[in-house]
Amino acid sequence: VCEFTHVSRNMDLKRYGATTVVRVCDSTYDKTPLENDGITVVDWPFDDGAPPPNKLVDDWLSLLKKKFQEDPGSCVAVHCVAGLGRAPVLVALALIESGMKYEDAIQLIRQKRRGAINSKQLTYLEKYRSKHRLRFKDSHSHKNKCSIM
Repeated sequence: VCEFTHVSRNMDLKRYGATTVVRVCDSTYDKTPLENDGITVVDWPFDDGAPPPNKLVDDWLSLLKKKFQEDPGSCVAVHCVAGLGRAPVLVALALIESGMKYEDAIQLIRQKRRGAINSKQLTYLEKYRSKHRLRFKDSHSHKNKCSIM
């Protein structure tokens, strides 16, 4: 899972092997150049400063599970406008679902993105209960990296 603050970083997306970009903010740019580079853009906007809706969380985790099973080591990028709220919350959910404690996920994200995740989102993550949707039986074949840029 990669979280990017500016999608104009097509080179970074390619370098990390991103095949999918999830936009959780309103569309502010033409996705055609990304699609021309073979990158699928998925639009799942939700309110700035808010936790994600349950349906979006389910869709997000299903997408990650499918991508990581089909292509271990692949990268799914996620971004919002400032990279401080919506995208980091989804990255935190992915980390939690893969086995990380929520406190450790928050700490990792905040080390890379100072000021990420507001108090409302932090409360949401604290109360979130993992269903272990991103834990794989054969963990050696599903090594996935998380990059926060």
